Amino acid sequence: MSKGIGKYLSSNQVRDTFLDYFNKQGHTIVPSSSLIPHNDPTLLFTNAGMVQFKNVFLGLESRPYTRAASSQKCVRAGGKHNDLDNVGFTKRHQTFFEMLGNFSFGDYFKEEAIEYAWDFITNVLEIPPEYIWVTVFEEDDEAASLWEKKTSLPSSRIVRMNHQENFWAMGETGPCGPCSEVIIDRGEEHRCGPDCALGVCDCDRWLEIWNLVFMQYFRDEEGNLTPLPKPSIDTGMGLERIASVLQGADSNFDIDLFVPIIAKVWEIAGVKGESPDEIFASRVIADHVRACTFLACDGVYPSNEGRGYVMRRILRRAVRFGRVLGINEPFLAELVPVVVGVMEDAYPELQEKQEFIMSVLTQDEEKFLITLESGQAKASEIIHDLKRKGQSEIPGSQAFMLYDTFGFPIDLTKDMAREAGLSVDEAGFERLLEEQRERSRKARKNDEFFNMDLLEVIGDLPPTEFTGYETLEDVAKVIAIIDGNKRVLELPGGSEGLIVLDKTPFYATSGGQEHDTGIFLAEDSDEIIGTVTGVEKSPNETVIHRVSLHGQSIKVGQRLKAAVDPHRRQGLRQHHTATHLLHKALRTVLGDEVQQAGSLVESDRLRFDFHYSHDVTDSEIQQVQNIVNEAIMANMRVNVYETSLDEALEKGAIALFQDKYTEFVRVVEIEGFSMELCGGTHVSQTGEIGPFIIESQYSIAAGTRRIEAVAGKSALHAIDHMITSLKEIAAELGCSPDDIIEKIRKLQDTITCLQSEVRHLKDERAKITASLLVNDSAKTTSVGEHLLVVSRHDDMDQEELRTLGDKLKDQGASVVILGSTKNDRAFLVVMVQKDLADMGVDAREMVKKPAQILGGSGGGRKHLAQSGGKNVTSMDKALQVAAAEAVRILGDISK
Repeated sequence: MSKGIGKYLSSNQVRDTFLDYFNKQGHTIVPSSSLIPHNDPTLLFTNAGMVQFKNVFLGLESRPYTRAASSQKCVRAGGKHNDLDNVGFTKRHQTFFEMLGNFSFGDYFKEEAIEYAWDFITNVLEIPPEYIWVTVFEEDDEAASLWEKKTSLPSSRIVRMNHQENFWAMGETGPCGPCSEVIIDRGEEHRCGPDCALGVCDCDRWLEIWNLVFMQYFRDEEGNLTPLPKPSIDTGMGLERIASVLQGADSNFDIDLFVPIIAKVWEIAGVKGESPDEIFASRVIADHVRACTFLACDGVYPSNEGRGYVMRRILRRAVRFGRVLGINEPFLAELVPVVVGVMEDAYPELQEKQEFIMSVLTQDEEKFLITLESGQAKASEIIHDLKRKGQSEIPGSQAFMLYDTFGFPIDLTKDMAREAGLSVDEAGFERLLEEQRERSRKARKNDEFFNMDLLEVIGDLPPTEFTGYETLEDVAKVIAIIDGNKRVLELPGGSEGLIVLDKTPFYATSGGQEHDTGIFLAEDSDEIIGTVTGVEKSPNETVIHRVSLHGQSIKVGQRLKAAVDPHRRQGLRQHHTATHLLHKALRTVLGDEVQQAGSLVESDRLRFDFHYSHDVTDSEIQQVQNIVNEAIMANMRVNVYETSLDEALEKGAIALFQDKYTEFVRVVEIEGFSMELCGGTHVSQTGEIGPFIIESQYSIAAGTRRIEAVAGKSALHAIDHMITSLKEIAAELGCSPDDIIEKIRKLQDTITCLQSEVRHLKDERAKITASLLVNDSAKTTSVGEHLLVVSRHDDMDQEELRTLGDKLKDQGASVVILGSTKNDRAFLVVMVQKDLADMGVDAREMVKKPAQILGGSGGGRKHLAQSGGKNVTSMDKALQVAAAEAVRILGDISK
């Protein structure tokens, strides 16, 4: 570690200094959002500071401020921005990192952004100007001029770069603009060669620390750029990178955020970190355990799909490099307290969830260690074989086999391949993986209410006032009509379309609660104009009603009466409040490890997904159900009020990390029982819910479980159904409902006795049949001193064939070949005495060709192999081929 450039600051001090500086410049300090992007299916993880402001930049959402600053936790692993493969191989890439950023939403632009950046770097961080270079977009004369005018940078250190390097876009269409990067020249000692220069090479001499994006255009589908009416600013500075500069660290891994973690890795491994392999492995582990710690804290679980799949890849890559250091036991949980200790000042939730995080990591690590050894051995075997053949790439099919059969992640295959000088056919692997996912993926309709075209159509509409908390009927004015993706002035009678009102009592689908339905009526009569079948809310809070009109048309500017279906709303209210009771009851019975992972509230049922790393017993489910019903019978008051987010959290209100909250929030408090942040509709007293029944609970992914339940009338229907079913069962058994269990137990005892008798009779039959077969010259063949028995028994299944084979071996048969056709399936079993199997008489060799004849496959062990197929008419031929192969093999050992 060399002397730092600028003022020495700890990483925590860098974060605080940045936020304090921009707070003094009139910026609102916004907390980091979750790593799970809110309501953005286009992203796996939050990967930049601007993600939580995306809808603000798109004009779909407004905030009470026009300047903001944040320190955003980010993960770049999977998707377009994926640094996973670079971790450990470069000095400046991590899967998890923090991005410091300042943002302007139509407030200041290039001049102020450049002035702030220069002032902060040179005056606050005290980095001497001679170390600073900047890049600008080659056509951005304004930015180049401002850097020269507002700073002491000479033009020789303002480098123009092309569109690929210095032009930023949110997507193929949408806001975009040139950017300007601030670069630190780390000195001649880091020069990569004689041609080392900014814009020419990408070596460690030139360290990008800050990117200023000037969002000034909108790109349409034809690629045309139109100036935005309110240009904006989006900047991002990597905390770890700027800390490495100030602390004189040769790499990001040498700063104070990583050193304690790496030291703990060395301690666990019993190494000193002296060799390149030890340094490399410990850096990978330190980065990956940081990522896994924060992902688990934000509610991501290792799994085989989506975010969980990426987390599992990161976790298992860390485990694999633990083995490189000689760590063969679960160890990641030991690193979690170190990560927490380093990061808890900025992220206190880590301390609260430390035990939970350790449990999540340990469970998947233990699972992986079971399969890792065999997978690693198989991968080594494949690599050795390919190198022997002079091949340079692991085929996608073999990489997929390692993943599918051994649970060996593709990243580990790539790491081992790279170490051996090979590559991996990743495209082939991904193709096979997608084919497997497609086969296992349940068919589901992707019915997105909002698309970008519709969002553009309604982009200028104001938020809709929701009056449905207070009333189920309201008179409102039609302010927009959408037919297809076009705004129209009138929707003709008998057609379907989308209607926007200035205010509405209809609840739009959100927060897990399904939408209201109902009707539109004429303002001054009870004549029904149309039926409301769906209600959705855009990111800018505009409520859109999907309406099927009756005879009358609807026009923009018309006033009408909006009436919610009270029966559906009541069912939604009952099930939503029941969901809150269920959440609290689960945490009471199972502990605070329970974290809500999602919910669905419908008018006739509810579904509640939660993170929990253990099985849930029937007894625990009964306890949960009892607690909920006791809370309902207590008829507790449900208070709903608004307060500040900070005050609500201080009172103990439960908030979901993946949800995004405004400064003021709505609190639903069930007196003396629970308190949650929630925008849904609820009953006034818990007694309104009625009976509550949990119908099922099961695992839906690793560490995630689902409960399905009903309340109110749905619960009464379920109870009626159960009572009716009990009566019908009792009638079938010829007893009263109270005696059903006893009756069933007696029947089970009878069945057990009969099954035992059947097994005894089958065993006796097998003995008799075996005795007849060994003395039947038509069924036996002597090969030297060895007796071969071949026979067909179409009334037997595979288990019965094996039993008969054992009896034949007991009576002296050396090799037994038995066949059967039953239920349109053909079975072949080959059994060999153990001493002959040890001498090389392999049952597997005898079933290979017969398996093909039967149209199936075969396998097993040396002393017992079997095959099956659908070609029942080929059984005799299969037996003949198997017998011939047995005679050949026995003949060879008899010579």
